[in-house]
Amino acid sequence: MHNQDESPRATTAPAEPPPPGLLVEIGQFGRAFKQLFGAQLQLLAAELGLARSAVSWMLLAALAATMVGVGLTLSVLAFAGLLLATWFGSWLWALLVLCLLQLALLTAALVLFRRCMHWISLPVTRGEWGAMMHASVRRGDDRVDTGQAEQQEPSAP
Repeated sequence: MHNQDESPRATTAPAEPPPPGLLVEIGQFGRAFKQLFGAQLQLLAAELGLARSAVSWMLLAALAATMVGVGLTLSVLAFAGLLLATWFGSWLWALLVLCLLQLALLTAALVLFRRCMHWISLPVTRGEWGAMMHASVRRGDDRVDTGQAEQQEPSAP
């Protein structure tokens, strides 16, 4: 019949729980992982805020540099006009020479601009420019595709 010394518990082998050290280590790993990536996200947010601020300050500095450059140019031209007026003994001749000087500088800038446009229009440069534009468009399309895929994935069960 049935042996009374044997209980039903004795016939089944008890499942051993994982050692408590393993659970503690897994918990510590999870907390460290969360802390690490939380710190990385905080750092990224701080860097993005700094970059936004830097762009604003750069635009302000560029505006200030442009204004100071224009003021300096006007001062140098006034000083050159005064020197030319004392040299020629006539303000009319001094202003005429200044106008010719500015016309020569403007012509040189336009010639340089046209030369640069010619360099861009050379066949090798056109090919490189086209390849660069196609690569940029492909990267943009890939980003849009992955962004749409990422948006669609969480909604799928």
